[in-house]
Amino acid sequence: MSHKIHELVDKRWSPRAFSNKEIEPEKVQSLFEAASFAASCFNEQPWRFIYAVKEYPERYEQLLSCLVEFNKMWVKTAPMIILTLASKKFAQNQKENWHARHDLGLAIGNMSAQATGMGLYLHQMAGFHVEKAREMFEIPDQFDVVTMIAVGYLGDPAQLPDNIREMESGKRLRRPLNTILFDGDWEEMK
Repeated sequence: MSHKIHELVDKRWSPRAFSNKEIEPEKVQSLFEAASFAASCFNEQPWRFIYAVKEYPERYEQLLSCLVEFNKMWVKTAPMIILTLASKKFAQNQKENWHARHDLGLAIGNMSAQATGMGLYLHQMAGFHVEKAREMFEIPDQFDVVTMIAVGYLGDPAQLPDNIREMESGKRLRRPLNTILFDGDWEEMK
């Protein structure tokens, strides 16, 4: 890292090894409260969340069943799973909300910072069956089904299958700023 960043940002990580330790109910509520404080276009707050904790196994198993097999292998130890949604239209005028996924991302960013501050970790996933989730939870067409998130305390990587354990121990790489930041024409971007 070449520049100082806030420790909540620096400590944020997306592990696959989760402890099966239950998340305290007040921490679950704090995660969603933090998400609700995200900025959004016209304060629309287009995000919605369907979640389950292991204490309610029927809903937890429903969410788990939406994941692709690879993700099921490691998510099953996480004590909480979230399905994220974004409204396709503005409630105030029913025009297309092209910013809803961005706003959802900000809400998840808030959730991630809150989680890190409480000793929890999030791992977002695109590897799930969107239509299965839509049908199972009767999600209306006016919502995009966007991601799923595993949430929990850090676990022991030894619990993971070999191929996933190797991924878990890989170096955390970030692109250098000079490859993502520029102040000139697009042609100068490398």
